[in-house]
Amino acid sequence: LGDETPDHTTIWRFREALQRAGLDEKLFAEILHQIDAQGLVVRRGTLIDASLIPAAVKPPKPPEDPQPPGPDGREPSKLVNTERDPDARWTKKGGKRYFGYKAHVGIDQGSAIIRRSRLTDAAVNDTVPADELICGDEKAVYADQAYDKHERRSGLAARGIKPRLMFRPNKHHPLTERQKRFNDAVGKRRAPVEQVFARLKGSYRWARARYLGLARNQAHLRLICLAMNLKRW
Repeated sequence: LGDETPDHTTIWRFREALQRAGLDEKLFAEILHQIDAQGLVVRRGTLIDASLIPAAVKPPKPPEDPQPPGPDGREPSKLVNTERDPDARWTKKGGKRYFGYKAHVGIDQGSAIIRRSRLTDAAVNDTVPADELICGDEKAVYADQAYDKHERRSGLAARGIKPRLMFRPNKHHPLTERQKRFNDAVGKRRAPVEQVFARLKGSYRWARARYLGLARNQAHLRLICLAMNLKRW
């Protein structure tokens, strides 16, 4: 502990070596295994959510107004990118445009241990990688309206997992009073996942991607999640 902290170049090369060998994922899994062996993973439920992470580069010219989504769930205009970071994409949220990536996590209810993480470009809808954030051994899954799908609800129920997914209204089916109460209850239970993103962007200063390309930023996200788990441990 008395040694000097390695410089940025040394850390960069080490992280690059981990990422190229696929060892960042194995390292994350091993630390999670050790945490689990201590009985710290509760498995009462999994809280899933996603958050936008702006790219490290200056955004290119924004695309035209969004077009109807294609079969992959993306809007064609969102596929505009830049040679400076060809993996980053545009998206629009709350009337504001963002260029970059989207971090998806699944955390253990009660312990806030991060059990799953995934980085995609910003144009990927929250619901697309959602099933990868579900571990299969939890008692329930909590998520907001973006994850509301009949197939997901029935699939979770068939596996003995309670689908605590907030109901999403549409113009033909407004929410019933019972569904509104259900959503309020789920919202309170899933709130801790927002705290994870707050720490990710605040304490760990990942409010903006630091590197170019999906692979490097995915490895960085995984190692930050590993560090957050170590701190919780």
